[in-house]
Amino acid sequence: MKNTINKAIAAIAMVAVLSACSNNNDEVITGTGKLGVEFDNAFGSNDLILNTQANTTLQGEVLKISNVKYIISNIVLTKDDGTTLTYPKSSSYFIVDEATVASHEIELENIPAGNYTKIKFGIGVDKAQWELGATGQGDFLAKAQDAGMMWSWSAGYKFVAFEGTFTSSTVTTDTSFMVHTGQTGTDYNYTEVTLTLPTNAMVRTTITPEIHIIADVAKIIDGTNKIKLSDNNMGGMGAMIMGGSQLPLITANLNGMFSVAHVHND
Repeated sequence: MKNTINKAIAAIAMVAVLSACSNNNDEVITGTGKLGVEFDNAFGSNDLILNTQANTTLQGEVLKISNVKYIISNIVLTKDDGTTLTYPKSSSYFIVDEATVASHEIELENIPAGNYTKIKFGIGVDKAQWELGATGQGDFLAKAQDAGMMWSWSAGYKFVAFEGTFTSSTVTTDTSFMVHTGQTGTDYNYTEVTLTLPTNAMVRTTITPEIHIIADVAKIIDGTNKIKLSDNNMGGMGAMIMGGSQLPLITANLNGMFSVAHVHND
């Protein structure tokens, strides 16, 4: 009798375990939640500090960076089942400004609950959006103008603004530099980046994940394509790269500028 009772208890316990496992595997995920995307600017392996930090490129130039801004747009999220969510285009344009802490984190709302494995975003404003004209930009046009991220309406948006001073073996006194990407001639210079998350971002009604992205601004001029500021020095005007053959090379570098450090699911 004792053995029979023990066997019955063991059977009941096994059923409970199997039921719990089944429930976990068949979790029904419903509702909507929020997702945070944080952009943390760095120079190489160092956190970026404006104005005072001396940053040395692989070309031996030393930069003190005073301004870093870039436009993030057209966010697309991929779920673990391969389906994608395109964030509403009208709400999908943001300016990340190193000098403004509040701009470093983007909050996405009304995200269907699910497990997300990838994030894709644009750097700049896509041509289709710009071609809607000034009245088609919503309130983002005024935000870009206030942030200094417009050349003019006819010239278009600045996608990336990277500024400061530099020295090199041939430029021995602090000399200003300005690197601005955007539409120039026949080159539109908008690009997109896709990043795979190291762990799933588990959006739930009760969980707001945060994707922590490192933006290595050294890659703007020191990525796959090496750009020397001293080669672009215009004397009293400093080094200015706002067009010409080097701008598409810089745009190509932007694809290697971003990486995911980690994902918080709490």
